[in-house]
Amino acid sequence: MTHEFDETTLRGVLGHMNNDHVDDNVLITRAFAAVPDVVSAEMVHFDGDGGRWQVVTATGSHETVTIPWPGGPITERPEVRREVVALYDAACARLGVTPRPHA
Repeated sequence: MTHEFDETTLRGVLGHMNNDHVDDNVLITRAFAAVPDVVSAEMVHFDGDGGRWQVVTATGSHETVTIPWPGGPITERPEVRREVVALYDAACARLGVTPRPHA
């Protein structure tokens, strides 16, 4: 059964991703979503199996995409950061972008 995170965790992570990592959302979805020409992306949900983003394409279409966590299912809040960072690093590698250092 898929782990569901509490509302506090969801709000915290989603707020952080959508305020501080807007470009990372686009990079991740460009690399892993089966949607062409992503121009904007907002992380709208996540659970133990992966993250969900609302994307807008160059043609103006809106799609919701789900991308699984690279390390497999998770159940703890600290694992969310680890998996998002892993998605970011893998997206950089896939798209030929130099990743920034992680704090």
